[in-house]
Amino acid sequence: MSDKHEIREKVWQLLEEERLGRFPFPLKGRIPNFKGAEKAAAFVFEMPEYKLANVIKVNPDAPQLPLRAQVLKDGKTLLVPTPRLKAGFIQVKPEWVPAGEERRAASLSHIKEYGQLLPLSELPKIDLIVIGSVAMTADGRRLGKGEGYADREYAIIRELGNPEVPVITTVNSRQLVEEDIPVEEFDLTADWIATEEGLMKTGSCVPKPKGIVWGRVTEEDMEAMPVLQEIKDFISKKNPL
Repeated sequence: MSDKHEIREKVWQLLEEERLGRFPFPLKGRIPNFKGAEKAAAFVFEMPEYKLANVIKVNPDAPQLPLRAQVLKDGKTLLVPTPRLKAGFIQVKPEWVPAGEERRAASLSHIKEYGQLLPLSELPKIDLIVIGSVAMTADGRRLGKGEGYADREYAIIRELGNPEVPVITTVNSRQLVEEDIPVEEFDLTADWIATEEGLMKTGSCVPKPKGIVWGRVTEEDMEAMPVLQEIKDFISKKNPL
């Protein structure tokens, strides 16, 4: 059993035992929804980085639904990755959403009714990224559910020419751990952690991915995420030999 696996299991179990989780259940195997998600989101809305952002990418998981809805209410463009990145990203512009329907438009089950699949060649400059996490350290190291999608999404954005983007995660305070989470070259760290208790800047000195580490991409990865081949083709056309 890996250290990362043990930490994830510990956090999922802790949230269950202390009844800090919320629907959907089980918490295990997913980015857990948590009590206090709205409070954590409210701290993000007060950040200058949020207020100044025009385009915000938010993960599609349940605990970040309040954030996705507020992004639209605040007149900002929302970008959400499709499940397993199979179809890239969905873009929802605030003018496409009737007033009062922002929460519905931001939900995974209805977002396609309001948004549009976005070709990678049309990906706008992203100003802020919000991610979910299973576990976090105070210095910004994180664990997702173990499939590496948040890491790869950030790498894709950078590969396509987007400048380095500030990253925020929202979690319950009980998801903060003291264990040493190992970090590899493709792992994404967070600059801020918002919990139901407040906002903390991590001061992370670990460099974020500057692009896709192609040497670590397997044939299985390429099959599971057709978007990777699309990126490879896009880069080849953009930078012909």
